[in-house]
Amino acid sequence: MLLLLTSRTEPADELGFLLHKHPDRARAFDLSFGTAHVFFPEATAERCTAALLLEVDPVRLVRGGEGSTEGGLVAQYVNDRPYAASSFLSVAIAQVLRTALAGTSKERPELVDKPLDLEARLPAVPCRGGEPLLRRLFEPLGYAVAATRLPLDTQHPEWGEGSHYAVSLRRTGPLRELLGHLYVMIPVLDDAKHYYIGDAEVDKLLRFGEGWLAAHPERELIARRYLKHRGGLLRQALERLSEGEGVDAADEIAAARDAAEEALERPSGLNDVRLDRVVEVLAASGAARVLDLGCGEGKLVLRLLRTRQFEKIVGVDVSHVCLERAAGRIGLDTLPERVRARVELLHGSLTYRDSRLAGFDAAAAVEVIEHLELDRLPSFERAVFEHARPGMVAITTPNAEYNVKFPRLAQGTFRHADHRFEWTRAEFRAWAEAVAQRRGYAVAFEDVGEVDPELGAPTQMAVFRRCA
Repeated sequence: MLLLLTSRTEPADELGFLLHKHPDRARAFDLSFGTAHVFFPEATAERCTAALLLEVDPVRLVRGGEGSTEGGLVAQYVNDRPYAASSFLSVAIAQVLRTALAGTSKERPELVDKPLDLEARLPAVPCRGGEPLLRRLFEPLGYAVAATRLPLDTQHPEWGEGSHYAVSLRRTGPLRELLGHLYVMIPVLDDAKHYYIGDAEVDKLLRFGEGWLAAHPERELIARRYLKHRGGLLRQALERLSEGEGVDAADEIAAARDAAEEALERPSGLNDVRLDRVVEVLAASGAARVLDLGCGEGKLVLRLLRTRQFEKIVGVDVSHVCLERAAGRIGLDTLPERVRARVELLHGSLTYRDSRLAGFDAAAAVEVIEHLELDRLPSFERAVFEHARPGMVAITTPNAEYNVKFPRLAQGTFRHADHRFEWTRAEFRAWAEAVAQRRGYAVAFEDVGEVDPELGAPTQMAVFRRCA
């Protein structure tokens, strides 16, 4: 199967930087179900085309390849899987073009969000719903759609037309958006997937559908087909998409909740004490490159920026609005160039592997983990301690035992309406020690704020140091 990506925005050969592939070289990548090849049929300043060619063995698919738990992945030896765009191509996009899909470019980061005149061509796409469905899916996203229905067999025109189309999709926008749309829509058009579907598939759908799926007129059809018609997963996806509607209103609600928590802690000046202590811990570690995981509106980033020791400061948050507010708080657009070069704000999730977060000396997650569902903590652990793997990690979280000392906090309630849990000191210690043991870190604990002899401090902090 084949995917052709063409840029007509000059200099068009910048496409190579976004794809992390050199136009003068052809490369091959081994996948569990075949081999993917990336090459450039044309690469000039006026027009550049990258080809992703996927070779799939149909016999291996029937007999059951590596990682198959249900025998063969298809039922017949004669099938269209080696030729027609399907979930195999989506997996190849995610694995072979993962940096472009994630929206990263180390050499030319300014290109990531640059609108490009892009065209994606798929010579054979199975479309259960025909050209009308193609248009219903892609035209609301701003694509010019061209589709030609293919005959069942070119040698036997009397057999008539089949359900496959040659498709061209053209749009001006960032490459990462185009790849994200393709990643989701290709198996939707096919109405099939070659691999097991579980809860993680809902997270992937929402991740790659962020910013467009919630408002798409066919979002229910997209979710149903992407999740292989599994009712429970579909309901979960639609509920989470509905929660994302009315973004401005949701942000106002979140801001009000943040203000309520700040008002609760303000008499003790706890937030300032907490942030100042985290800066001290990071500085004492000797770190020069630091991450603020879940940076919110940039309060810690601003403090770090005032300390010259920190040569590179990266704030990461899942909320675009928080990042905008952080940029305003820091005055990102007005900073001197030498100071501006030290700080970067990234949109990203803390529960997914992100290559942009690797290679840092230290990281902090200040009052973050309690905003995650408990069943997402293993994903947070892997993303931070296995993949990013900084030399030191400082994590703070509320001490639930101390809550009785807040007179304005009703008994049995959390400090923040968005908290999914608040741990006792024993619970936090047990979790942190288990993480340290699994991931090759040593961990120490510290009280932050005024300490009560029986209840401890309002904030508890774990400082993880990577073992040699």
